[in-house]
Amino acid sequence: MHDGKAYEAETDGIVVRVRPSYLAGQSDPAGGRWVWAYQVEIVNLSPTPVQLVARRWEITDALGHVEEVRGSGVVGEQPTIQPGSSYSYASGCPLGTPSGAMAGGYQMIDDRGRMFEVTIPPFSLDVPGERRVLN
Repeated sequence: MHDGKAYEAETDGIVVRVRPSYLAGQSDPAGGRWVWAYQVEIVNLSPTPVQLVARRWEITDALGHVEEVRGSGVVGEQPTIQPGSSYSYASGCPLGTPSGAMAGGYQMIDDRGRMFEVTIPPFSLDVPGERRVLN
């Protein structure tokens, strides 16, 4: 399912890898709905445990419309990631255009109480074989 290109960013020893994939079976181009899944892996290369407490996404469609989504944790969890460990989850995004992009950040807190934001790398949402409109 997640056979698309991997996108990666590192902030303060926390690596975020995202691999999007188009879900043709859940999409309805004739009805103006395109759906993607994305697999996220968060790797803690820092020397201290970190907890993911919140997320912020910016979702842009091919027409340039931007939607911002904020919330606590991811997929109903606020995971703590130990040094040298990783946390993975999958989610999805519908769009009203056949192309778009996502980017954002995770709000983290370390074991000393320091809050910081980790970058979610910008990544493309493109229907395989289609000409890219936005990205």
